[in-house]
Amino acid sequence: MNISSPRLPWSLGAKLNLIGACLLLLALSGIGLMMSFTRQLDGGAAAVNEAGRMRMQTWRLAQSLEGGNPALIAGQLDQFEQSLLLLSRGDPTRPLALPKDPATRAAFVVVQDEWLRLRSDWTSGPAPQAEQVAERATQFVAHIDDFVSAIESQLASLTALLNWLQFAMVGLALTAAAALLYAGYRLILRPLSRLHAGLAQVGRGDLEARVSVSSHDEFGALSEGFNAMAATLQGLYQNLEAQVSAKTQDLALQNTRLAALYRAADWVSKADSLPTLAQGFATQLRALAQADASAVRWSDEGNRRYLLLASDGLPQALVDEEQCVPTGACFCGQTLDSAETRVIPILPLQDGPDADARAMLGHCERAGFQAVITVPVRLHERMLGELNLFYRQPKELAADERALLETLASHLAGAIEGLRASAMEREAAVAEERGLLARELHDSIAQSLSFLKIQVSLLRQAQERQQPEAAAQAVAELDAGVRESLADVRALLLHFRTRTNGEDILPALQSTLRKFEQQSGLQSELSMANDGLPLAADVQVQVLHVVQEALSNVRKHAQARRVWVSVQQRPFWRVEVRDDGCGFQPDAAAWDETHVGLRIMQERAARIGGRVEVSSVPGQGSRVVLSLEPLVSADAGIQKGNA
Repeated sequence: MNISSPRLPWSLGAKLNLIGACLLLLALSGIGLMMSFTRQLDGGAAAVNEAGRMRMQTWRLAQSLEGGNPALIAGQLDQFEQSLLLLSRGDPTRPLALPKDPATRAAFVVVQDEWLRLRSDWTSGPAPQAEQVAERATQFVAHIDDFVSAIESQLASLTALLNWLQFAMVGLALTAAAALLYAGYRLILRPLSRLHAGLAQVGRGDLEARVSVSSHDEFGALSEGFNAMAATLQGLYQNLEAQVSAKTQDLALQNTRLAALYRAADWVSKADSLPTLAQGFATQLRALAQADASAVRWSDEGNRRYLLLASDGLPQALVDEEQCVPTGACFCGQTLDSAETRVIPILPLQDGPDADARAMLGHCERAGFQAVITVPVRLHERMLGELNLFYRQPKELAADERALLETLASHLAGAIEGLRASAMEREAAVAEERGLLARELHDSIAQSLSFLKIQVSLLRQAQERQQPEAAAQAVAELDAGVRESLADVRALLLHFRTRTNGEDILPALQSTLRKFEQQSGLQSELSMANDGLPLAADVQVQVLHVVQEALSNVRKHAQARRVWVSVQQRPFWRVEVRDDGCGFQPDAAAWDETHVGLRIMQERAARIGGRVEVSSVPGQGSRVVLSLEPLVSADAGIQKGNA
């Protein structure tokens, strides 16, 4: 059985190209024939001219024979030979060629033969008589005339053919124009008119309008497309009300989900604790998903178990039974590697091969649920928990619902992580404050208490040995130590109560120096140079604490009479505390024990991007310089300007 291949349809372009190619081929053929005939006519005319020259050469040669000039006769013979050779071969440089018809060729052969005999008679033996030369020349010219007549006859035939060919080309042009007009009407205009009529019908509201498909070209494809479009419009128009209703319901559902998503995002941003966040989220999740119950579970750091943080609509018995679910012990507690959003159908299971699955789903089955949706709560490949939705009817999860639930889960993950970060920040702040308080207590009161403990031991020893002078000295030392400890406590309270006033640190420095004068009885002087960018509030507090530490060291150890505090604001902040006390040896072994406040000042300066330098000369006082990097001052000024 032979199966023929299907015939491919001709496209509009292929049809037009075929018609154009045929017309072009006919036109080129006609033009080629006309050019061939024209060239033959030009070649024949040139041959007639050359034959006329041969007549003249014959009579000239006859006259030369009468004169008897051998050189002239030889030259004329050669010229005649050249003419015959030119007629025989043709001239490629100009259109000279003999017609190829038999009559012309035969006449030319006769001329060639007669010339050979004539030349033989005229060049061999004695010179012929004048009467004989004239008679032979007349006969030879007659043969040349016959040759010319044959050429002219052939040229007349070619001229007639050329005229008929010109008429044929005119007819071909008219025929081509008519064919193109007919093809344009048949292939383009008529299909366009049908399409235009169909569009007009559709424009008038007649959706049953159809266009007949009469070809398989582009217009056929357009007609089929028009018919399909009309059928689609008719179907859309007939079902428009139902589709509008369905779209309206879909938009209402999307708006409801979007509003619920906004509410959930707003809730997670305002919740201040994990239980509050989980309970509110469970309530909103149940309403959004139209579930019969919902649950929010939290997973520990190692994803070993899931704790039930909050639920909404779950029976109390199910809540008690699933308060803590080990990972993998139930379909709800998914492991990190296999966690995904999925629907778990709860079908009645019989004892047998499915006993394990029945045990895992037994709580949900007893509570009357038929489907559970689990949504993992993940953040950066870390499992934070899981969302569970419970349904008492079979449930299928659409793609948009899945995306919405996963988006809610990501919001919850971000909120949980935010609460965790806030708790860590608060813990870090408390730890830092405790560390600061511990350092202050260690550097002031703790050392004084250690000194008092030593004096109490010395007092006890003096009493046991009955040494009144030693006991009195110990009591005096205890009295001085208690007064110093009391002063340290007051200084510490002042240290933690001191606050800056707006952008200007000058009032705080003045207040600090006044209290220093009251406690120590020393004179102080404050000077500020230049105007610069203000410091941020937290930087000002640390600068003030460094100044207080330096003044405290002066009061305890310097034995000074006067203290100078100078502040330079440009090109960067520089605070200097200088005294005229006894000074100290910077490289002494007792440096850390005597000046324990230096380490605290260095830590405070490092916290705000600065550095502390201490210099001293024994007997000439000491100097403490706090320098801040220019970037710290500029950033602080920009922050305050933006505020």
